[in-house]
Amino acid sequence: MKFPNELISLLASVQWMAALTGAGASQESGLRTFRDGQSGLWSQYKPEELASPEAFQRNPKLIWDWYAWRREAIKGVRPNPGHYALVQISRKVPGFTLITQNVDGLHAMAGSPEVIELHGNIHRVRCVRGDGVAGDWEEGPDGIGLCPKCGGFLRPDVVWFGEELPRAYLAAAFEASRKCEVFLSIGTSSIVQPAAALPYAARNRGARIIEINVEPTPLTPKTDHFLQGKSGEILPELFAAVWNRQIRG
Repeated sequence: MKFPNELISLLASVQWMAALTGAGASQESGLRTFRDGQSGLWSQYKPEELASPEAFQRNPKLIWDWYAWRREAIKGVRPNPGHYALVQISRKVPGFTLITQNVDGLHAMAGSPEVIELHGNIHRVRCVRGDGVAGDWEEGPDGIGLCPKCGGFLRPDVVWFGEELPRAYLAAAFEASRKCEVFLSIGTSSIVQPAAALPYAARNRGARIIEINVEPTPLTPKTDHFLQGKSGEILPELFAAVWNRQIRG
């Protein structure tokens, strides 16, 4: 892809950058979206029936098994060149913040040192009684994870329908957005709130907005540069154009 000289010059000198990734970034690794990922037994359920506090309260075994199935499906998925390109960009931009709506952990797997995971991480679980987060757990007789501290049920450490995003993560995301000179919106529909408000927070403070997506979104008319295509292809090319290096991963 041929990039505008203005864009290359902008990125070559940027000191503060925020990047927001959505489901499109993970789809390029072969990971199906939450709504499209239900098959077999799970196809009979609506997403809301498998991802809400009320659903877990009604049938914790069903929800636990659903997320166990999803974690197993993710095991064979690996980061794509777009993930690795963001790692490389973070090493070139002193004030770089990566924010994601994805729960798959692919950014960390690619090597991104710090990621604001707005919607949580499917590889972690937490106690329903608030006794902390765990990366390892044991399952009780009924097959549901139990908290090692209090013996209560464990649940996926993800944000369910009807729940608020973690306040600390959301505050950090808005702080980075308002501070940045350039905001990258990558593979996100720009519809789901409050993440969809982040590029506007950046724009209101004078940041330049760059969107990378396979199709236009509600954000597109407000961007300074819209790069249409797959982030796994565009991001490595963009990095090479600005910093003259090829991405391997």
